[in-house]
Amino acid sequence: IEHHFVLQTEKYVKKGFPIFLAHITTKEVDDKLEKKRLEDLPIVQNFPEVFLEELSGLPLTRPVEFQIDLVLGAAPVARAPYRLAPSEMKELAKQLKELSDKGFIRPSS
Repeated sequence: IEHHFVLQTEKYVKKGFPIFLAHITTKEVDDKLEKKRLEDLPIVQNFPEVFLEELSGLPLTRPVEFQIDLVLGAAPVARAPYRLAPSEMKELAKQLKELSDKGFIRPSS
């Protein structure tokens, strides 16, 4: 709480104004009860031709290929990934396997 807010509140209390306390929190939505689906988004519903049901494959080769030039002899950053809830980790593993099976991604070498 900011200092000026506390001072202002104390002044109102001393003058006898009624003070109310509100505790506001966000509602946690249970993943199992309410699954968000891409198909439910209005933008996806308005432009179905843009959001295909299944990808047909990798995009065509472009004139400029993206690449990251690495510094010779530099070691990769060894950092643990941020933690995910078990349900999120399960979904991530499922999506990675699906993309790997389709050939869209592959393990790094």
